[in-house]
Amino acid sequence: MNRPPLARRAATLEPVSTGVLRLTKHHGLGNDFLVLLEPVPGLDASALARRLCARRRGIGADGLLIAHPGTDGADATMELRNADGGRAEMSGNGIRCFAQALWDAGLSRRADELVIATDAGVRTVRLVDAPRPGYIRAAVDMGPVTVVRDAPQYTMGSVEAAAFVDAGNPHLVLLDPDLERADVVGRGAELDASFAGGLNVEWIWPGPGPGELTLRVWERGVGETEACGTGSVAAAAAAMSWARVGRRVVVHNPGGDVTVDLGETAVLTGPAARVASVEYPWP
Repeated sequence: MNRPPLARRAATLEPVSTGVLRLTKHHGLGNDFLVLLEPVPGLDASALARRLCARRRGIGADGLLIAHPGTDGADATMELRNADGGRAEMSGNGIRCFAQALWDAGLSRRADELVIATDAGVRTVRLVDAPRPGYIRAAVDMGPVTVVRDAPQYTMGSVEAAAFVDAGNPHLVLLDPDLERADVVGRGAELDASFAGGLNVEWIWPGPGPGELTLRVWERGVGETEACGTGSVAAAAAAMSWARVGRRVVVHNPGGDVTVDLGETAVLTGPAARVASVEYPWP
């Protein structure tokens, strides 16, 4: 944990030319990512993400996270590519995975905190605990989350309320008591495609306990996933605007639970698990 940050180590890392790419694979509640810390000259990040994230012909992941030297005092910069190669602003699960990879590699100035630049702004990740090897819990300051406006045009079928939310990336949150029968794949793809640049869509319903939400999610550029960090934050903000929850919310994703604390900024707390180290033939 005492090695210098990425900005100072970049010159000492040997760029990949031919042979293999060295990556690590992580997941946050089943939302899985590949992390690339080594610089690659002339990298086509979009094509690489499509190639690596393919479930049957690649390694398989929801997204690719690429490390660059930090800016504005950050330890590192995170470039996020969805499985379809598209660039995304932010991922709440992804940034915990990215932080875990940086901590594992010793690329931080502090053992319990990282400052990471993203396309949505600079974010701070704080290590909560590491109860076993390869597994951490971390809290991410996700920045301001804004319920942009209600969207009653989407209250069709069993959907009782809808709202657009800005969580550093765009979301449409649907309040739906019939979560189990929601057509997440079909309707999610339709809604995603209807917006320039795409859209994340969350179906939510309060419960099963007080201060809790249950969520299903369609992620743009990926599809239905087991968890979504920004989606959990967006869901909590929308539900609070509808007076369905308070400022502290446990969000039950299909892959597990995260906690969202809403204030001037939102803090997302959840796990990250290291799955494997990977050597991939390159180019």
